[in-house]
Amino acid sequence: MGQGSSSEGPHLTLEQLSHQLGQRFAQKCYSPLELYCFTSVFRSLADSESGIRYWSEATLCSFLELPDALGVGSVLFHMASYLGAFPFPSHAPAILTQEALLKVVTLLTERYGAVFKKRGREIWLRELYRSLAVYDRGLRPNTEAPDEAERPEKPNNSQGFAIDAPEDGEGEEQDEDDDELVLAALDSMDAIEAFKHGEQSNVHHSIIPTDNLLKLVELLLLIAPIDPQESLSTFASQLSDERVAELRQTANVILSSFGVVEDRPGVNYRAFNAVVSACLPFLFDGLNPLFEHFLFAKDWDLAKRKTDVTSPIAETHPVIPPPKTVLNPEPILKDPGEILNLTILSQLSFFIKGSNLYRRLRPLYSGNKHGFSMGSFEKQVFNWRAPSILLVSGRMLPSSPSNTRERTLSDMLPPKRLPSSVSPQDEPSTTLTFGAYIPVPWKTTSRNCFGDSNTLLFQLSPKHDVFAASHFSTDYAYFNRPPIHPSGVGFGTPIPHQTAAHHSIHSHSHLALGPVSLHLDDALEYAIFTHLADGGGSFHPSQLPCRKGKDWQDRFEIESLEVWGCGGDDVAEAQRREWAFQEREAEARRRINLGTGDIDADRELLKLAGIIGGDRSGGSI
Repeated sequence: MGQGSSSEGPHLTLEQLSHQLGQRFAQKCYSPLELYCFTSVFRSLADSESGIRYWSEATLCSFLELPDALGVGSVLFHMASYLGAFPFPSHAPAILTQEALLKVVTLLTERYGAVFKKRGREIWLRELYRSLAVYDRGLRPNTEAPDEAERPEKPNNSQGFAIDAPEDGEGEEQDEDDDELVLAALDSMDAIEAFKHGEQSNVHHSIIPTDNLLKLVELLLLIAPIDPQESLSTFASQLSDERVAELRQTANVILSSFGVVEDRPGVNYRAFNAVVSACLPFLFDGLNPLFEHFLFAKDWDLAKRKTDVTSPIAETHPVIPPPKTVLNPEPILKDPGEILNLTILSQLSFFIKGSNLYRRLRPLYSGNKHGFSMGSFEKQVFNWRAPSILLVSGRMLPSSPSNTRERTLSDMLPPKRLPSSVSPQDEPSTTLTFGAYIPVPWKTTSRNCFGDSNTLLFQLSPKHDVFAASHFSTDYAYFNRPPIHPSGVGFGTPIPHQTAAHHSIHSHSHLALGPVSLHLDDALEYAIFTHLADGGGSFHPSQLPCRKGKDWQDRFEIESLEVWGCGGDDVAEAQRREWAFQEREAEARRRINLGTGDIDADRELLKLAGIIGGDRSGGSI
């Protein structure tokens, strides 16, 4: 009697399921030492009210050492309050108890894989989006359908944000797919039934407020190089007014990639997912080491705990000494350039792994330092046997040529000019910055381009965009001197078969640039970026929603050109040895002194140089 009901097992409440998940995180995702340290950190700073110990926004901001100048504390606390309720969004915002805060750390450090079977990056990004998003079905855009407008509004006591309705068939049928991480959490506890009782959260009825995303991106730019045991205060101490302005400017560039405009108060999930996946895959990587700080003892003495009003006996757990730190760490970027600085370096790390950049970049070539010439470029760059990054920036050329040099450039291009990516009124004041990541050593390309499928073409301003290599063509990069066509430095344009007739024909023909390509002329004076939405070349067209289906061509005068080597001291030393060898060879050639009148001596020199054989007469000398 009663055996049937007992075989089904007890039905746990959502609170009990949430507690069970927290216990699994604690047991499977952390070592005992890490868990002890987390517990010590939490208890040392927790407030207490009605018998509940929790962290306030001020405590979280103070512990993470968030700089006041960025004003990002409320944004991060909003994220934590949502993630602390995982996997039940109906319980958000959550009070940051020890269990809730452990969930936050587990999700933001991506340690949840030890519990969940499904742990794809896209699923994790969706949960981050939710933690930043604002849900408010009460306010709708003025363009909504009449039947939508007649629906009763959901009461809301606070100012809300306009909500983007599902587009292109996206809607309720995708809700279950959208909640894969929630399903994975519930599945790990055999609690899928909880999902059927109102725990769905449709991302297509939400937005991230523009100002919140801007503040978060500023923080992510600042903390991008941080290590798990490195204090954020080290970076915050460098926040001069100039650095804050740099962070704000670059964050706005990145935000423009999401298509933020004045009449849209935020970023919807579709734009967020498309832009982050295609152009900013490592945007949130800095959160991982930042929240790893919970697993290490801080410099302050954890014995100096807040007095617990519920217990007159102070806790006396031992304090774990902080890890040793390097007294004179190598700088993240030794020698900033005219284009590349710490902020731009962080921007690069959003789509090129930071482990290839931080403390590993070496300046190889600067046009303003070494001279804007193909010879100087080749001398400084070609002996680098590791990946490199080219950066070029300049001002937009006027629509009509203003001098002979601009007219010569215009005559090389097809007469039908594509529109530029910048509005006409902004063209005179806009600085364009493009670049390329080249994973192989440079070489002269008289017949075939160089590079591989890891080559990247990108834009850093005035909009952030990344153009990944395609497999349709392998014409990734070239370096050609005249009369090789096209002559100059470039990416994405094929090199035609070179013959004498070909040189004659192309010396008077237009420059046929690739569908998605960057070309620098052989004087390193002008650059042209071309984008055809149909693609079909060596690089894919833009994946930004705000640029889909658009063709443009930006022509600009080069003001700064830099090449940076990725590889560290060992590669730099190999380059120095190659330079020294070449210098010795050149000096040896200069010492050969022919034409002195001593025919036998001259013949012996030519034999030693391998120019003539021992059985040859040596011609007429």
